[in-house]
Amino acid sequence: MDTLIEAAQQTQQTVQKKTRMSGAEAMVRCLIEEGVDLMFGYPGGAIMPVYDELYKFQNQLEHILVRHEEGATHAAQGYARASGKVGVCIATSGPGATNLVTGIADAMIDSTPMVCITGQVPKHLLGTDAFQEVDVISVTIPVTKWSYQITEASEIPSVMAKAFYVARSGRPGPVVIDITKNAQFEELDFEYEKCHKISSYVARPAIEMEQVEAAADLINSAKRPYILFGQGVILAEAEAELKELVEKAGIPAAWTIMGLSAMPTNHPLNVGMLGMHGNYGPNVMTNECDVLIAIGMRFDDRVTGNLAKYAKQAKVIHFEIDPSEIDKNVPTELAVLGDCKEALQAILPLIKENSHVEWLNRFRECDKEEYEKVIKGETNPRDGELRMGEVIRELNDLTDGDAIVVTDVGQHQMIACRYAHFNKTRSNITSGGLGTMGFCLPAAIGAKMGAPDRTVVAVIGDGGFQMTIEELGVILQSGVNVKILILNNSFLGMVRQWQQLFFDKRYASTEMVNPDFQLIAQAYSIACKRVEERSDLAASLKEMLEHDGSFLLEVVVGKENNVFPMVPSGAGVAEIRLE
Repeated sequence: MDTLIEAAQQTQQTVQKKTRMSGAEAMVRCLIEEGVDLMFGYPGGAIMPVYDELYKFQNQLEHILVRHEEGATHAAQGYARASGKVGVCIATSGPGATNLVTGIADAMIDSTPMVCITGQVPKHLLGTDAFQEVDVISVTIPVTKWSYQITEASEIPSVMAKAFYVARSGRPGPVVIDITKNAQFEELDFEYEKCHKISSYVARPAIEMEQVEAAADLINSAKRPYILFGQGVILAEAEAELKELVEKAGIPAAWTIMGLSAMPTNHPLNVGMLGMHGNYGPNVMTNECDVLIAIGMRFDDRVTGNLAKYAKQAKVIHFEIDPSEIDKNVPTELAVLGDCKEALQAILPLIKENSHVEWLNRFRECDKEEYEKVIKGETNPRDGELRMGEVIRELNDLTDGDAIVVTDVGQHQMIACRYAHFNKTRSNITSGGLGTMGFCLPAAIGAKMGAPDRTVVAVIGDGGFQMTIEELGVILQSGVNVKILILNNSFLGMVRQWQQLFFDKRYASTEMVNPDFQLIAQAYSIACKRVEERSDLAASLKEMLEHDGSFLLEVVVGKENNVFPMVPSGAGVAEIRLE
């Protein structure tokens, strides 16, 4: 009898939970249930019912009107990367949906959690080439963790719960939910239950202690161990565990550009940046270590160079959550599958306290050579044109490593990643795997909204700035406080560098005739200044940072300065060039 009464009470509670509403309202309520309080988007006909509901719920869920749908995806990425939450963006069907694709692909390769909602023509018009109809599911399947089309209102709660779970769990990434217009108008009995598990989807592989123990033995017996860490450390919130491992075992550690800021820049065992334009020592020593410990990184080609010449002497241990990354590029001696934080917590008690002073000193010897041949002239030039490196050095002095630095793609990106100082995690936001020009400005806007108490500096080239320059309108309308630092060399600098070094200075379509960026800033009511002289640089940067509100500072730098060191295409990491 008691069991029957309890069952009846549970049924009554379930009924009370359900509320009759439209699919459009259900979409908005799903977002609120998932803790979303900010999203980025651009309205249109096929998503208009959802926008009508957003208007009604604007006190609970703020919508930021971008000026181009691509801007919505990059802003959502910046928000997610700065806050650790799922970024959300929304667009209409057809061109609205296809304009999201670049940002979706960027989020996929850089493992950024994002839910993208697109409107779609009514169910009965699917496949008829109706106005603004695009098969967005077929378009986005290759660049998402999951893409799904909702055609009936009753699907909305369960699909949206699954979308957020997939986006944030395991190796994070973007999810696309396409909703037909009829499903937005139809009614349903709304009830929401968050998703915590999906059959056949293993978000976190179970840690195998046998592999952990074998990895610990290799690390403990290594004479020249070397840690390479990536963004997986940040995504797993394993910064403290990484630091403890590095310090306990006394192992030099280098970072990918996506892993930058997981460990303080000035840590004595942080030896610098990997890859094509990374530091000299971290690249050369890759081919001299005896045990290579990769943590939350995927051996991207810009990190490895020629795989036939990469770390052939080393036993490789790979800590990774995504099984598809194991042995994909670099053969491993041992793979520890699972969440980085859990894996490091498991191995730490097994690691012996150690130090590798002579081995670390070899990195420092390389540092001295790199400083004399590259860094000194880049960050402390005595005369000549302003250089990007000295701008970043001055920025470091003023921010003390506490700012979030967002970069676009190109020479300025490599310079900023090489020379910017960071004390806190989630401080470096850039387009890593896809290399998307135009990423920086909207991503910086999203980052500031995701971390409103932190200073956000958008370091951007004159080329990338003009790709999403329209997003200055978001700053005008929202009043968001972003510091925009344009390093203007009047070239598509990285392409020009390759043309100089490998194409006999045939500068094909890389020189830029730029507009007056100051007039453009003024048109958007953004304070601005242009710097051409070294004597004005420090004071102008200080003025930018201290200004109450957004500020655009344009710094004119040398037109034909190059970024070194550099691993040429097709070369091995040990063949890195200092000049």
